[in-house]
Amino acid sequence: MKVPQCETIGIQSEDVPTLQSALAQLDAPRVSRLFKAFADPTRLKVLYVLTLEHELCVCDVAAVIGHSNATASHHLRTLLEQGLVKYRKEGKVVYYSLDDEHVRQLVEIALAHSEEQKNV
Repeated sequence: MKVPQCETIGIQSEDVPTLQSALAQLDAPRVSRLFKAFADPTRLKVLYVLTLEHELCVCDVAAVIGHSNATASHHLRTLLEQGLVKYRKEGKVVYYSLDDEHVRQLVEIALAHSEEQKNV
């Protein structure tokens, strides 16, 4: 697919400083790491099942996504490091849940957008 490009250069100089100032406030590396965590299909599955269930133990996450406990733990650790999930420990069992409503919204928006793109 050919990407459309401007045929002439016409910078709207009054907008550039405002946009550059806004851009300076963006912590692009941190936000990029967040989306990188979403980019892995297994981690996305983990996040998705946690939108369906309030919390799940590691064993249940592993069973649902069809991977070993070690693999599920690895992905949960990455999601935890990125602030996407939180956990609580009850005895010897560790339960994971989404960190907050924003994470749920990100997953739901990504899924909705994906569904829309299938119909384009």
